[in-house]
This record gives sequence, C-alpha cells and structure tokens, in this order.
Amino acid sequence: MQSIDLLAFLERVQETALHTFGDQNFDPKYYVDLSLNHNLSITVDAFEKLSKSGTGSISAHDFNVFIDSYFNSAGSDVVYHEPADFVIEPDGFLPKVKNHDVRNFGLEVHSLWKNLSRKVSDSVHDKSELHTLLPLPYSMMIPGSRFREVYYWDSYWVIRGLLASKMYDSAKAIVENLLSLIDTYGYVLNGARAYYTNRSQPPLLSSMVHAIYECTGDVELVITALPQLLKEYNFWNSDIHSVTIKDAEGCEHRLSRYYARWNQPRPESSTTDKKSASSLTNDFEKQRFYREVASAAESGWDFSTRWMRNTAEFTTLSTTSVLPVDLNAYILKMELDIAALAKATGDHDTSGKFLKASETRKHSINSIFWNEKMGQWLDYWIDPDVTCKAESQNWNALNQNHNVYASNFIPLWINLFNSDTLLVEKLTKSLKTSGLVLEAGIATSLIRSGEQWDFPNGWAPIQHMIVEGLVRSGSEQARGFAEEIAVNWIRTNYAVYKTTGVMHEKFDVEKSGQFGGGGEYTPQTGFGWSNGVVLAFLEEFGWSEEMKIYCR
Repeated sequence: MQSIDLLAFLERVQETALHTFGDQNFDPKYYVDLSLNHNLSITVDAFEKLSKSGTGSISAHDFNVFIDSYFNSAGSDVVYHEPADFVIEPDGFLPKVKNHDVRNFGLEVHSLWKNLSRKVSDSVHDKSELHTLLPLPYSMMIPGSRFREVYYWDSYWVIRGLLASKMYDSAKAIVENLLSLIDTYGYVLNGARAYYTNRSQPPLLSSMVHAIYECTGDVELVITALPQLLKEYNFWNSDIHSVTIKDAEGCEHRLSRYYARWNQPRPESSTTDKKSASSLTNDFEKQRFYREVASAAESGWDFSTRWMRNTAEFTTLSTTSVLPVDLNAYILKMELDIAALAKATGDHDTSGKFLKASETRKHSINSIFWNEKMGQWLDYWIDPDVTCKAESQNWNALNQNHNVYASNFIPLWINLFNSDTLLVEKLTKSLKTSGLVLEAGIATSLIRSGEQWDFPNGWAPIQHMIVEGLVRSGSEQARGFAEEIAVNWIRTNYAVYKTTGVMHEKFDVEKSGQFGGGGEYTPQTGFGWSNGVVLAFLEEFGWSEEMKIYCR
C-alpha cells in the first residue's frame, strides 16, 4: 500500500514539474525514480504548503528547493558495485578476432561492464517505503542512462555479453535477481521498480538459465531455477494472456498475447500518457487506451505500428488484440529450455511433458501465423472483446497483419524451425527481399512512423536472434548472410562509438554510423544489450586481420 501511495504522490510531483519547467528536455521517469529523505506524510505536507499558481505550477526556485530538501536524486539508491569476476583481458577472450583495432574495440566494450555494474543501496533494503526501486538481493547490470534499474528482456543479451567476457558470476547474479521477482510477484516484472509490477516483458529467463548452464554446467542453478520457470510458464499460458483460435479443420490452438493488468497512465510516463489520451472522449476509452499502452510496454516494442489498428494514429493501439509471432516463439523456446533443463536434473517426466508442449506450439505457430506467399510468420488480430481463454475464435486469413516487421522472422531463432533446411532457404530468401535488411543492419519495420520500434531503427536483440537463427541452421549460405548482417552491425556500433565515445541503445540502419531516434524519450547510451550483442557477434564470427572495421 505504501508504494502505491508513494507512486501516486510522485506522479503529482511529476505533473507539477511539467507545469513548472515545461516539456523541453522533460523526462517524467526522473520524478518517479526519486527517493524520499523523510517519510511520505512529512513530504506530502511540505508539498501541499508550496505556493501554486492556477495552472498548478510552482516557481522554479521553490520547486528546486523542495526537491533538494525532501528527495535524493534519481539513481542515488543504486550504488556502484565492483564486479569481482572482471579482468581487463580474460583468458580465451574473443579468440577469432585478429584485427588489432577490432580487438581493442572488443576490450573497450568489455570494460563497459564495470561502468554498468550496480547493487541496490542499503537504504532500499532498510526503508523500502521511501523508494520505488525494489530491493533486489544481488548485484546487477543496468542498461544505462535513464534506465537505472534491471530490465527483464534486456538481461538476456547482457548475459550473452557477460558470458563472452567470462563473467559467469555476474551473469548468474542477474538470473538470481529475476528469480527473486518470481518469488515475490509470481512472474518477472518489466523492471525492478514498484511502477512495473503491473506487467512483465518478453519471457527469456529460461533462455538465460540455459545459456549459463551450457557455458558453465551449473546444475545447482538449474535446480534452483526450474520451479520458478514453471511458475512463469503458467503465468504466460493461463488467465488473460491465453487465447484459443480454431483453424479451418476445427483444431483448437492455444496461443499467448501481451496483456498488462493496468488501465491507468503508466506512472513513469504519466504526463505523456495523459497527453496522448486527451483526444479520447470518455473514461472508458481512456482506460482502454492506458491498458493498450502498458501492454505494448510489456511487449518490449514500445512503441510500434505493430500494435496499431491505424498505423497513423497512436490512440488506436490495440496490443491486447494481437497474437504476436515473437511472444509465442519465446514461449516455444521456454518449453524447449525447460525440457532440456529438466532432463539435466534427471526429471524426465517434466522434460517429456514440455517436449510434447513444444511440438504442439510449433504446430500452432505454423497453423495461425505462417503465410506461405510471404514466406514469413505474421501477427494475428483477434476479437478485441475476448477476455477469457475459454472463448475460441475461428481463424481468418484476413486477420493476419500483412505489414513486414522484423518480428515476422523471430521463430527462425528456435531450433525446431532453423533445423528445417527448406524452411530456412525460404526464410532467407524472404528476409533478403523484405526491404528490412539495410546498410547497417535489420530495420524493425518498413513504416516510418516516428516511433522507436519502427523504420529506420534497428535494435541489438533483433539482429542477434535472426543472425543466430541463420547460423544455427547449419546452412553455409545462411551463415554467410548472417555474417554479412553481423559485420555491418559491428561496423555501425564501432563508428558511432568512435564518434560519440559511448555505446547506443538503437541505431539508424539506413546508413552506417548513425544512432537511432524517435519515440517518447531521447536516445540512451550505455548500453547493456548493444554491448552484449557486439561481444556475442565477435565471439561467433571473429574478425580477420585484413578486414576493415570502418563503414563503407
């Protein structure tokens, strides 16, 4: 209850800050990341005594004095942590990288783990009611910049980078923190803040555990994680996340969707969401819109035309009416991961159960999402009024979303698909002719909407999953195409790093050497998953001594 009251108050502070300072360079998240110097009632009382204008603004001087007196700065409740497993150049680090400049770049990216390593301060553990930050038990890696806390799906690519850096303890600590969230909430939160408890993010925890186990053979971690992975699996396959579609033959297919348990403005973006909803005419429409916004945030693709009924109108977000290709691919991977991890512990009954579930889901993914003409899997629009998994809908080809998104190729990451030689050939041809593959990498979509998960932005996790899927196919042709994408991605990361001195969250893939933009916040740097994917690509493909690193 205390954290809810605290959040409601911080949203008021956020709104007052907007009225006081205006929207130029305004970041609403900053104000809900503040921690209190005094208890909530004292702070609220001091706030109420501030002299306000009719529009709700306060003089900049008075507001700054209030903030300085009653709050600690955003980010002060996460403190630097020296990672004990960091060494300047680990044994066996990037053995295939022969080029001097590229090796130095890899070492510089590796060194950034020290910059991003944090732990929760003692004050969060001792007086959690003064903080929106959650009291995680172990050290962590933050993405960087305004993202001062752990994020769920980012962590997978951070871990892949840490494994390339031989930082196994740091990787394990991330997983243990996420497991602790399942202990407390029943699922992994979007991020480790009180305002993220209404939603999750793409479910990749099993992939993290599996990657660490493959690298270290840590069976104890697997034994610890399995019960929690089963809880998370149930979360994504029951209640409001589950939808049943009946195909043309009358067979029923249970698939999953994103659905945040929330119908209010997101606290971290409250002023932004209220402004977006201002054109809506009644409370019911606004509450529906807020749920769709939060559900899009649960997808990790916040925001994209993928979730809009009308790609030109943001208020037509309908995330809960989409059965997403990628989410169901992640859950299929979860089934395969759990099967493999259970087998490693000797639990053959659970392993067999999840292998069977994976075959069922593979069939459902092909039945509902596959489009033979396009050679891609397509998101599927469902009836927006469906709220119960017991209700089934009849499949209709017209309900497939025929717009081209990088997510249409994510199932390629899963072994059940990339092991099919003919399918890989078809997907490779489709990807090459899709318009998504550009000079610096794979674009997220073909629609220039101004949203950050649309054209011309490319994102590290998308590059990695598609490239790794092509590599795992075993096809030399597919591997060659994958390496071309990876090399171009490394080049653009390198060029931007050399120009700006920092690693970026996203990139403009139309032209090499440009970082990305768009969306509801300014471009961020650091950056966890970008660092991880560069290291993973360099580990996989290496870099010959004579090959140039500079953009063409």
